[in-house]
Amino acid sequence: MTATDLAKAAQDAFEFVSAQAGVTEVEVFAAANATLLTRLNYTSHIPSNGVEEPKSAASHGLGLQVVFAGRDGGASIGFGSESADLTVRGAERALAKARQGAVVDPEFVSLPRPSPRPRTLTNYHDARLMALDDATLVESGWRVVGGGLRTFLASSRLAELAGSDEGLRALGLILGGDVTVLQERVALISTAMPRVQTDESTLITAFVTAMVEARQAKGSGWSTGTRLDEFTDEAGVEAAQNAVAAIGGARVPSGEYTIVFGRQPVTDLINNLVVPACMASAFYSSSTPFLGRLGRAIASPRLNVYDDGAHPGFMGSKGITCEGLPTGRTDLIRDGVFVGCLSNWYETQRLLRDPELATKLGAAGREAEAALSPRNGFRFGDGGGRQFDNQPSIAASNVVVEGADPVSREELVRHVGNGLYIGRIWYTYPINGLRAGDFTCTVVGDSYIIRDGRLAEPVRPNVIRINDNIAKILNNVVGVTRDVKGTIVWAADEVVYAPEIAVSGVRVDAIAGFMEDLP
Repeated sequence: MTATDLAKAAQDAFEFVSAQAGVTEVEVFAAANATLLTRLNYTSHIPSNGVEEPKSAASHGLGLQVVFAGRDGGASIGFGSESADLTVRGAERALAKARQGAVVDPEFVSLPRPSPRPRTLTNYHDARLMALDDATLVESGWRVVGGGLRTFLASSRLAELAGSDEGLRALGLILGGDVTVLQERVALISTAMPRVQTDESTLITAFVTAMVEARQAKGSGWSTGTRLDEFTDEAGVEAAQNAVAAIGGARVPSGEYTIVFGRQPVTDLINNLVVPACMASAFYSSSTPFLGRLGRAIASPRLNVYDDGAHPGFMGSKGITCEGLPTGRTDLIRDGVFVGCLSNWYETQRLLRDPELATKLGAAGREAEAALSPRNGFRFGDGGGRQFDNQPSIAASNVVVEGADPVSREELVRHVGNGLYIGRIWYTYPINGLRAGDFTCTVVGDSYIIRDGRLAEPVRPNVIRINDNIAKILNNVVGVTRDVKGTIVWAADEVVYAPEIAVSGVRVDAIAGFMEDLP
């Protein structure tokens, strides 16, 4: 399914639907997505394949947003989709669904109108990834597994523990994860933008968990990219290194610590707390901890956070949004001050017309309009491409986190002196509602005690939780590293280009043990 095929289907559907009785506006979105995946499954002590057979999931279809004229002069809006049929017959069935489900929405203004800004990103996808075959996908999986195994075999610490090749296998060396390739093609046309626009994007990721099972040690690694010729064994190497380093983990007592958050924890906090709190929809519903604070400080002055969907070479970059508008940069936090929201067309229009706009956002008029530019209307589906059967919602693309006066990790750890380095968390979620800002998460690996300005013994996985408040975390930033890495967490739509960040006064609670704590 090529972009040309999608463009023709969108054009034909648009002409058909526009000619139907009662239709005043229509938006046609055609999409074809493919996810290619090969599982990694190596175990030294149990027979295994190392790399499993490749798998794929593909879909294509049409989605229609249609505005119908009402008898009393009002209007209703409906959405309908049809899978696997890009013909006019498919458009006819989608239209029938849209008509049947149409409702009067008093907050609806119009379908998206053209932006005065031009599109800046074109022809940016990797043709090799778009045409990837099974053999190359499997080869990519073996590249990652090979990197992990070479790292295990080169480890003097494992050699000392094992004593022999047989002993090495008996340690229970495990590498598990996947290599995933996402291929996206879309075409879009609407009454307000009657020229078909197309967009194609690709990405490749690798996620690996490594274990030395006999020593209850676990480590993780990942890589993200947009080009096949830049894909390496980085994820396997990093996971194996972290697993070896985790041998002999210690417990940590409850208390308040200065913590250096690694890139994955920074990404998890951004994904689950900061990004949702910076969406226009959260301000409309008064469910954000930053309510009414546009133009006011919400974080340390050394912190900057922005979203840039048009950055060349970044994983989440797209040429256009799923509303046909150009992507671009939206500053969220600048020098600690809240300056903008992620938004789509619908949420921008209804928030700007909200009588309580000044109270909810903290500004009105041109300042509010500048803060609510609709650059983030996407039809993502839990990390799986732009879906024709989804209506546009708000989603980040490439979230970049930067700090003033950035330093290396070694300098940051030296500055902390005594505290914790947290390398991986999971199950991060707000408690007491997002507006309160309170959250909890569990530390699951790649973490260390910081003692005398150096990383000391590892922290045992699953023995501590972090219970704190995101507003407090943002305000207590005491240092940021200069190097960032593209990072994705489970089911996330956006990519976070994350540094490592030191935060003072973070609340940590010990988790009660099980067998190890029995007398």
